[in-house]
Amino acid sequence: MRTIRVSAAVIKDGDRILAAERGYGEYKGFWEFPGGKREEGESGEAAAVREIREELQAEISIDRLLCTVEHQYSGFYLIMDCYLAHIVSGSLTITEHEALKWLSKDEIGLLEWLPADLKALPLILPQI
Repeated sequence: MRTIRVSAAVIKDGDRILAAERGYGEYKGFWEFPGGKREEGESGEAAAVREIREELQAEISIDRLLCTVEHQYSGFYLIMDCYLAHIVSGSLTITEHEALKWLSKDEIGLLEWLPADLKALPLILPQI
């Protein structure tokens, strides 16, 4: 079984966190932290910055690593590093997702999250 390493950006603006609705595949309609697969030789931080530039057309700055979670999906094993980040320039533009939502901590539990992101939430929320 293949292993996929991804970087996710937990983008914070004041007391709100950005969630992105997946627009394709088996988990279409589920919510996630935006990000994506690391390229060969790429650091986790660099992957998060690149993915947000590609997917949301914004520049972010990474504040710190929040957590790493692992999840067995059907067909692959996922290792996801979650980085706290903030926007430094650009405005968010949807290019791959169905929707974006800014959520307070109280609203985060109202969405249907991808399994790996759901595992990450209890590790992330106390740190933000």
